Amino acid sequence: MWMFLIAGILVLVIGVLLAHMYKLAKQDFLHEMTLDFEDFPSSDRVSLFFISDVHRRNISDSLVASAEGKVDFVLIGGDITEKGVPLERVRENLQKLKKLGPVYFIWGNNDYEADVRELDALFVELGVKVLADEGVLFETNDGGIINLLGIDYYEPEDRLEGLKRVMNVSSEGAFRILASHTPSIEEEIRAEDEIRLVLSGHTHGGQIRLFGYGPYCLGGIHYSGDSVIFTSNGYGTSGVPLRLGAKPEVHIIHLIRK
Repeated sequence: MWMFLIAGILVLVIGVLLAHMYKLAKQDFLHEMTLDFEDFPSSDRVSLFFISDVHRRNISDSLVASAEGKVDFVLIGGDITEKGVPLERVRENLQKLKKLGPVYFIWGNNDYEADVRELDALFVELGVKVLADEGVLFETNDGGIINLLGIDYYEPEDRLEGLKRVMNVSSEGAFRILASHTPSIEEEIRAEDEIRLVLSGHTHGGQIRLFGYGPYCLGGIHYSGDSVIFTSNGYGTSGVPLRLGAKPEVHIIHLIRK
């Protein structure tokens, strides 16, 4: 009798926990933050909408609406899709993000599970700029130059060569921002690269953390030499549509001069 009662309680507790984890994974958390740099090349504020690891999720209309008019461009930090996600869902998500401004994209590992030719064609159709070992320049109203660099997704043994390719197309003297799907690119960055900000995702903040512990660190900011490394928990999930202790998140990041 007691065994059945205990088993019933355990089933109930597990069911409630799973429901909580599923609900958390579907929520929207938009974080607005300001990063200041002594060498930021403008007295103007430059703002971007950063989203990574969408995977199978539909980006909510309310999330996009809450960011409208607040940003200058959108950066997708990889994994806009994965195997089995309908192309039409990707299209709808990209069309929503385009309401915020010009959209830039870097490849994540799960993007390569999809039909790459179809994705490339969709990016061209919608005017999404793919940064695969490429860069773009922004000039602020007072003449400051910002160089947004995007590195393709590489396995660890190839990341140094990938970073070298990116640096070969970087602009001398510009304020450099590097978009890398995986934050471990910081291990390859040298002081002479003069990368001031790295934006990444990939880890999902561990996605499921028990008693504060997970397979990866929570998203957030840390410093590596002169570089600010920012990692997002990401918007979607991988493997199972569950989260615990690592909220899904997207970001509005304001860049200013200190």
